[in-house]
Amino acid sequence: MRVVVYPGTFDPVTLGHEDVLKRAAQLFDRVIVGVAVAHHKQTRFTLDERMAMVSAAMADVPGAQVLPFEGLIMDFCLQHQASAVVRGVRNHTDYDFEAQMAAMNRKLAPAVDTVILLPQPDLQCISSTLVREISKLGGDVSGMVSPVVAQALKG
Repeated sequence: MRVVVYPGTFDPVTLGHEDVLKRAAQLFDRVIVGVAVAHHKQTRFTLDERMAMVSAAMADVPGAQVLPFEGLIMDFCLQHQASAVVRGVRNHTDYDFEAQMAAMNRKLAPAVDTVILLPQPDLQCISSTLVREISKLGGDVSGMVSPVVAQALKG
């Protein structure tokens, strides 16, 4: 069974995240969405809220599982027998960062590869940070997140 981990803070999960996850699910038998505890960040949503939103948004993805994680992502991958970690890349800035992370992760866990997927072009401009900011200022984020997430952002 080919297992991949898709890690992130998902604060909140966006349609870009969903696109990457759905495409990863076509490549792997099982996708574990690792929702980071994120002690280093001030998140808009709690870990439980983020996990619930990811679970709702990904309910129709066969073989997907949502789990919390903290610590090194490579330790989490090894714990769950994942052969790869998947990362979404929107632009060259993301790519530069992810390439460096992939190299470091390879040093930590040589058996775990990094798979980089680009979201669909119309989703590449979406980031959780921008979604939070647009929502906070009263803007419409319905074309950037699932209905469950859009409702949570209003609350």
